[in-house]
Amino acid sequence: MRVRLKFISDKNNIILPVHYNYLLQGFIYDHLSDFLRDKIHNEGYNFEKKIFRFFTFSKIFGKFDIVEKNIIFNREIYFWISSPINDILNSFASHLIKQKNLKIGSEYLNLVSIEVPLEKKIKEDFNIKTLSPITTYTTLYGLNNKKKTYFYSPFEKEFSDFLEKNIKDKYFAFYGQKGEENADDLKFEIKPLYVSKRNEHVIIYKKTVIKAWSGIYTIKGSPSLLKLAYEAGIGSKNSQGFGMIEEYEDNNK
Repeated sequence: MRVRLKFISDKNNIILPVHYNYLLQGFIYDHLSDFLRDKIHNEGYNFEKKIFRFFTFSKIFGKFDIVEKNIIFNREIYFWISSPINDILNSFASHLIKQKNLKIGSEYLNLVSIEVPLEKKIKEDFNIKTLSPITTYTTLYGLNNKKKTYFYSPFEKEFSDFLEKNIKDKYFAFYGQKGEENADDLKFEIKPLYVSKRNEHVIIYKKTVIKAWSGIYTIKGSPSLLKLAYEAGIGSKNSQGFGMIEEYEDNNK
């Protein structure tokens, strides 16, 4: 399930830091029930020492200019949030409806609308576009056991391999023993379709540098994995605003 939330400011513009992911994540957590906030943030869903929080969100959409370290939107913006756990979205939406003086960063906003699109019928292969960029990485250790993070690009084989492992881990964390398939039967593959160097993004989440990729991709595999990827996000750091996707239709064909 996913929803689109539209906001408007009483002022002429909305000023946020360029790297606003942590603000938007905080806004989402602030508008969940106490029970869900604690469950998702502090516990999550576990598989092989990995923790998944099973929601993701898009970048903020709207007309904007970038001035120094700020992104200045016109007074109307929207963004998407998605989760395979309907209670998360229901709690978030119902809390927003009841509140006045909604605040992202230092900006006060008014909720204009909450839209819930019809549920997608997931096919075994389709093209996607990113609503927030995809990141996947590995941690390396060099001299003196110094840690270094290596982020993969869509043009490296490991990009698809790591994303496949990630979505399988999510599947078993979410479904546990109730999953209908075992690991050997689950398949997932992603390939860049319209992706270039300009689709690489460097995003700072608090003080952490994250490299991620937007663009158009082809994905194929087991429908159960693709559905989970569509709802929970592809790759790592979904709950920090990475890996939200939407089906892409080439209108030029």
